[in-house]
Amino acid sequence: MTTAPARILLADDLPLFRRAIATLIDEQDDMEVVGQAGTGVEAVELAQVLRPDIILLDVEMPVMDGVTAAGRLRDVVPGAKVIMLTVLDDEETLLGAIRLGAYGYLLKDLHPDDLFTMLRSAMRDESPVAPSLVGKLLAALRETRAPATPVVDEAATLSQRELEVLRLVADGLSNKEIGVALSITEGTVKNHVHNALAKLGMDNRIQAAAYIVRAGLGRPRR
Repeated sequence: MTTAPARILLADDLPLFRRAIATLIDEQDDMEVVGQAGTGVEAVELAQVLRPDIILLDVEMPVMDGVTAAGRLRDVVPGAKVIMLTVLDDEETLLGAIRLGAYGYLLKDLHPDDLFTMLRSAMRDESPVAPSLVGKLLAALRETRAPATPVVDEAATLSQRELEVLRLVADGLSNKEIGVALSITEGTVKNHVHNALAKLGMDNRIQAAAYIVRAGLGRPRR
């Protein structure tokens, strides 16, 4: 059975950049650009009509910035995966986007093949984050964690396997890598992540990773 291409909405205030990205994406068999927006407001309006699977959202846009738009998009199209695409790599913007439900965070200087790899990871329900930002994200989370942060009650609802899987998510492993580490299938990993997110009331893997770090539930660091 043929799987329908992932439907992608692009939002960037630079028409030339936006169209270039759209051309590259449309050359792929498993993804297609269904709409383009030049502002955060346009992105929200188009998303409501087009119902895309993935929204590539620039951080700096007129009328409504990308971080604000990410929060609006979480409410109007909760099933869409919002991925920030930007030249900014500062922790404040990164954490702000994640808190508002952004599914991933990529830098604009990435190679086209890396963009496609990251988009396909989102299609597999993994949260794409630029490799150069992973360490910065985790470091920022650890710095904002209170020394005596209590383990919240939600953790008690997680099974031991779900907690084990989320610890590996917090270490930056993909579903495939987690499956290999735990000797389970990639599909089983995906189910564990889905169930854990539902129990914790979270939108994506990045929020779960942040929770693990802040609650002090990660694996002991050697």
